[in-house]
Amino acid sequence: MFDTHCHLNFQAFEGRVENLIRFAKETGVNHIVIPGTDLPTSKKAIEIAEKYEGVYAAVGIHPHHVFKIYNARQRNFLSQRGPLRPESEKNLLPSLSKLLTNQKVVAIGEVGIDRHYYEKTKHKDYKVDEEFVDLQKEFFIEQVKLAIKYEKALIVHNREAKKDVLEILEKVWEKKLEGRVVFHCCEPDEELLEFARGHKMFIGVDGDLVYWKQKQEFIKKVPLEMLVLETDSPYLSPFRKFPNEPKNIAYIAEFVAKLRGITKQEVVKITTENAIRLFNI
Repeated sequence: MFDTHCHLNFQAFEGRVENLIRFAKETGVNHIVIPGTDLPTSKKAIEIAEKYEGVYAAVGIHPHHVFKIYNARQRNFLSQRGPLRPESEKNLLPSLSKLLTNQKVVAIGEVGIDRHYYEKTKHKDYKVDEEFVDLQKEFFIEQVKLAIKYEKALIVHNREAKKDVLEILEKVWEKKLEGRVVFHCCEPDEELLEFARGHKMFIGVDGDLVYWKQKQEFIKKVPLEMLVLETDSPYLSPFRKFPNEPKNIAYIAEFVAKLRGITKQEVVKITTENAIRLFNI
């Protein structure tokens, strides 16, 4: 089995990573991709991936964490220094580019657009306005270009921002991206499915499938050759318990099999082959 999206680089798993990978492998999860959400977690993903066979990293700046840069720009403006980019921001994308040369890095991710208002966040004075969304778009476009340049897979985060995400992907799309892009934790939306079908993308399905009826109906419509399995650990546990773990991919596969009226073995075989193609492993 293949967990295509698991945040073993997050604080929730501090000191437990080795055991979690062992438990996952005992359950039959032989491949794991750890996505970054900012520069430190991207570096942490690589650090973990380099220690374990079958574990890989993705690097990227999550749209939610673009707020740190947005805040810095606002402070510059208010201090009358003008809308100059802070020194740390200037180095951000070049630093990300350097990480892409590591052999264990298989993707850019997770990146995209997020219009959701987070009540719990580490970012002070968090707000979602059009200026912030525009900055998210800027970073999304640049990171898509990195995926194309370095021939890496692309893990797309979309939360309440379908129109923005599709417009950007349509604008920057190149044939190189075909078969190398996944809608992570895809919202149950027919337009997203049709876009993915037309652009030879993959659809990521997570543990929320177990208790979200609309997503169950949606996943029944997704061709198996487009489907990959994710846990999004430590989030989205199929058992509604925190933290989620990569070993729970087995339960997600079983649930998909029941929904589709096929065997779990068939789901595992096809989704694993899909993930191997997605990440070119």
